[in-house]
Amino acid sequence: MLLKEEMKVGPKGQVVIPRAMRKALQIEPGNKVEFILEDDRLILKKPFLDAVAVFRSIARSGNSVSKIDSDANYEEEMEERARRCST
Repeated sequence: MLLKEEMKVGPKGQVVIPRAMRKALQIEPGNKVEFILEDDRLILKKPFLDAVAVFRSIARSGNSVSKIDSDANYEEEMEERARRCST
């Protein structure tokens, strides 16, 4: 699939990533992106997700999950930790 869109650079050098492209790459607020300069082309890339590093970061943030009462609370706690680590 080829998507092409022209955007205007703002006064601070900022460019909005078009919605269709954010959706295609599943880029959400708080996600990181990579910029690669290759000759006369600027490439925007969604970085590889290191699941092990994310899990370690989640596991290190907060209290022990063994102290959480129910499965619902466990899921909420893990989602909150994941949100904190992704920013």
